[in-house]
Amino acid sequence: MTQKKIRAVFMRGGTSRALFFREQDLPGPGPARDRILLAALGSPDPYGRQLDGLGGGISSLSKACIIGPPTQADAEVDYTFAQVDVRTPVVDYKGNCGNCSSAVGPFAIDERLVKLEHSDFTGETLVRIHNTNTKKLIVAHVPVQDGEAAVEGDFALAGVPRRGARIALDFLDPGGAGTGRLLPTGSPREMLDGLEASLVDATNPVVFVRAKDLGLAGTETPQAIDADPALAARLEAIRVEAARRMGIPGSAAVPKIALVAPPAPFAALDGARYGAESVDVVARVISMGNCHRAFALTAAMCLAVAARMEGTLVHECASGATRASSRLPAAHAGLADPAPLIRLGHPSGVLPIDAAVSVRDGAPWAESVTVYRTARRLMEGYVRIP
Repeated sequence: MTQKKIRAVFMRGGTSRALFFREQDLPGPGPARDRILLAALGSPDPYGRQLDGLGGGISSLSKACIIGPPTQADAEVDYTFAQVDVRTPVVDYKGNCGNCSSAVGPFAIDERLVKLEHSDFTGETLVRIHNTNTKKLIVAHVPVQDGEAAVEGDFALAGVPRRGARIALDFLDPGGAGTGRLLPTGSPREMLDGLEASLVDATNPVVFVRAKDLGLAGTETPQAIDADPALAARLEAIRVEAARRMGIPGSAAVPKIALVAPPAPFAALDGARYGAESVDVVARVISMGNCHRAFALTAAMCLAVAARMEGTLVHECASGATRASSRLPAAHAGLADPAPLIRLGHPSGVLPIDAAVSVRDGAPWAESVTVYRTARRLMEGYVRIP
């Protein structure tokens, strides 16, 4: 039997990797498309390695992105994110990936899907991206060098071993991306399985629980969390019940579940040590049954929004942090609120995030979240599908 050739680009976006496809090169949504994505990444693999494909055996390295012409007038491209399970034949489209989002602008520029904004083809180009999973708009500020997305730069991203060109991403009106409501149950706190939880939906739905309520410090390594089957079972039970209450049952990918704790000293996976004064909140996030080595970006954005809302567990954990205002340059004028950046301590280091939350009609409303990433085109050509 011969194998089918399909054009694809392998990209790193933030702390994730994904196969990028142009929509025209794939079948329409449905089983035929899913079969291609599963085969390309090497799923399902009962050994958990994705040895027969391009996946990396963990959820952050088992992803696909499909880029096509815009279906909204205010966007330049459509972007559909696919989370491919490692061990089972499941492709989930119910949420977005913030890390992969950072590679969409560079892909669109290098594929000539958008017009560059500078006559000398060097500078910064804005790419307006419609994410079809969440029906939300993302504005990517992409550095360009000699007509291509820039790679070299001095921006260091925790979890990535080399510096790169900084890409700013503005996620506009991120509330209710999966459920239609920033607080899907109408309350900043719920009781789930005998402990308090905050159910928040901004860029992706997340259920937040206190690490200490599960007998944890919140600074444990991902390996230690993954090695505790009893903990994994309880977290999944909480996540499934949260999904039911949020009105999104049946997804293995969303909501994600995050463990949060007040600022504390911790060691990152690269051995770097951080003091409690260098973070505002410490957290770990679980996705598809695995604790992320670097905090999932959409979950981090949801965490930043939750940190701005009184009554949530994230706000409780972060409210004790005191420091002077410290901000990166605003990526999108007029969007960021005047509070300092939120500094998230996670297994790979410290992640700064901007979140603007105001009140509308007596309820909290998320105006925007801004994050900073790097991305790089790793390989281009064809994937072979049996």
